[in-house]
Amino acid sequence: MKASRRNFLQSLGVGVAGLGVSQQTVASAPRPPKAPKPSADEQVLFVGDTIAIANTEHGKVRGFILRGVHQFLGIPYGADTSGKNRFMPPQKPTPWTDVRPALWWGNTAPQIMDKRYANPYASFVDHWNYDDVSEDCLKLNVWTPALDSQKRPVVVWLHGGGFVNGNGIEQDGYHGENLSRLGNLVFCSLNHRLGSLGYTQLQAAGGHAASGNVGNLDMVAALEWVKNNIANFGGDPNNVTIIGQSGGGAKVTTLMNMPSAKGLFHKAVALSGSSLAGVNKEYANKLGLNVMEEAGLKPGEIDKLQQIPWRQYIDIANRAAEKTADEAKRLNLQRGGFSPVADGTYLNGGPFFADASHFSADVPLLVCSTFHEQSPSRTDAALENISIAEVKEKLKPRFGDKSGEIVDAYAKNFPKARPIEIWSLVMSNRKNAIAAADAKASQQKAPVYLAWFGWQPPLFDGRMRAFHCDDICFWFYNTDLMLTHTGGGKRPRTLSEKMANSFISFVKTGNPNGGGLPNWKPYTSQNGETMILDDSPMLVNDPDREARKALA
Repeated sequence: MKASRRNFLQSLGVGVAGLGVSQQTVASAPRPPKAPKPSADEQVLFVGDTIAIANTEHGKVRGFILRGVHQFLGIPYGADTSGKNRFMPPQKPTPWTDVRPALWWGNTAPQIMDKRYANPYASFVDHWNYDDVSEDCLKLNVWTPALDSQKRPVVVWLHGGGFVNGNGIEQDGYHGENLSRLGNLVFCSLNHRLGSLGYTQLQAAGGHAASGNVGNLDMVAALEWVKNNIANFGGDPNNVTIIGQSGGGAKVTTLMNMPSAKGLFHKAVALSGSSLAGVNKEYANKLGLNVMEEAGLKPGEIDKLQQIPWRQYIDIANRAAEKTADEAKRLNLQRGGFSPVADGTYLNGGPFFADASHFSADVPLLVCSTFHEQSPSRTDAALENISIAEVKEKLKPRFGDKSGEIVDAYAKNFPKARPIEIWSLVMSNRKNAIAAADAKASQQKAPVYLAWFGWQPPLFDGRMRAFHCDDICFWFYNTDLMLTHTGGGKRPRTLSEKMANSFISFVKTGNPNGGGLPNWKPYTSQNGETMILDDSPMLVNDPDREARKALA
């Protein structure tokens, strides 16, 4: 099935008339600068004793220069988190006196790596990049056009993985070289503690009060490193944008609601994920006590818990989470397990964005999701021919008796959509993205911009659709690098130029206009202004509102 070159929204039969469509394109930005083309096969990689040396508060680092962009990989921003530092707020790294090589990625945070590459489809499409796994994982990476005093805007990337998996360079599309060159900006990515090692609330068991949020405090420490050091890399610590996707989008919204993060960033972008509250504190304390019990320890024996090998500890914590599942049901929690805890001290205890005087009220936010966060037929071609009645049955485990009503509502909203597309749209519904935009907009101080990514790659016979993660490489100008997400070539690059330049405008000014997309109005709950990102981008007013009503 060949991917539609038209706007996907129109292919579903949504009439653009009456939707408040804006296709008036802002004057095109200058053609993006390209990597210098070597003449006569000149050298493009430079590395050596006196090349790419930068100062940090902990010591000097030596990187390399590739295609004109300085790159520094695996710079420590915190100390080893094993032993006595486990479950504790991050500590400063030990200073060094020699010039430290920053030539390779830092360790991936502890997580279950068994069978990580078992699924050949996922391995091919995302071709995961994982380095050594270690509790000595508080490292970050920097891409910059030059080591000077130009004060470029700074982008800080927070990887996905639902607070449990992933790392800062999990996919090639996370590389910052192309965006750094295109936007004349400094790009950073980082690793931090994940899962039970980053989010086990042990206060009730005699542990540190911050133990349920140390993974997020790692991110705060990385942002503090940026504040104190990024000027040495040609960046402006007073113009920092945080951006994350999936679980990384939830990291963005939780950081926006952490008192210790105040002033460390100035704009925010949440892609295909957000969070509007932390984990219930009562549940988190119960889970922490169950972890101690599962480990055969008494409350107060945190030092013994700190000595258990990290892989064994993860298994212990996961068993404890299973035993605490009934507590999560009793409290009617949408989220259990190990993720940021609403303790009221390190993370807001109530709903996020509820306070118009909160520091986050002044931070512009861009929210994006994809049409097909989940595409059921991606690896099963037979599902392309599923009937609408079968779709209703498939959705019953998730929506119960309402599945028929919901499917009918989406079919009415999108009259030309095939049953398989309806299934995907329902599973990938924008309920959470709209909730995040509404909550942030209610503060009425800084603008919210909302996008919906509908570009479909011509891969796997068109069955991938606009899938979860596909938009990342467009924002970062990496469509020719992340070929297994785009196919490469002019078509995805054309949209990427507009998206990346609009993102760069947002990074610089808090307003995405001027990058080549149509005039992008801020989101309002009344109109639901939404930028459709496709071969023919357009701004429309809440194109799926009628369908979403059935989800209430």
